Amino acid sequence: MRRKVNNRIYPKADRLYNNERVGKFINYMMWDGNKSAAEKIVYGALDIIREKTGDDPMITFEEAIKNTSPIIEVRSRRIGGANYQVPREVRPERRLALSMRWMKEATRAKKGMATHKKLADELLAAAKGEGVAVKKREDTHKMAEANKAFAHFAW
Repeated sequence: MRRKVNNRIYPKADRLYNNERVGKFINYMMWDGNKSAAEKIVYGALDIIREKTGDDPMITFEEAIKNTSPIIEVRSRRIGGANYQVPREVRPERRLALSMRWMKEATRAKKGMATHKKLADELLAAAKGEGVAVKKREDTHKMAEANKAFAHFAW
């Protein structure tokens, strides 16, 4: 069994919304240490969401995180010379990390628009239960469901 990790460094809350998850997401969107550019992208996307929905963008952001967070995933396990994809429950920290990573990748994969517009579109789609990041979550769940027979190999 793994030991408890005590030395976790938690990101600071962002300066505009005073939310730790937004601060962490800004760090995810950062490229080459350019935090001010990442802040412009995330805050620009949240401003677009405010204009489109006429509502608090934090509600949409939290809903998007919830809809893209996987509950179960498969982990590879070698038993008797064969590799099995064993379904495992995802820890809450990893859920958040995967969700933010998938939204970042989905945003960067789109072409032809400014990044803050692409991010706003992805966040709105994820909040509705659509989009690339939500599809990635559903694919992960399908793979875990398909390999449910190997759940007894969980460690």
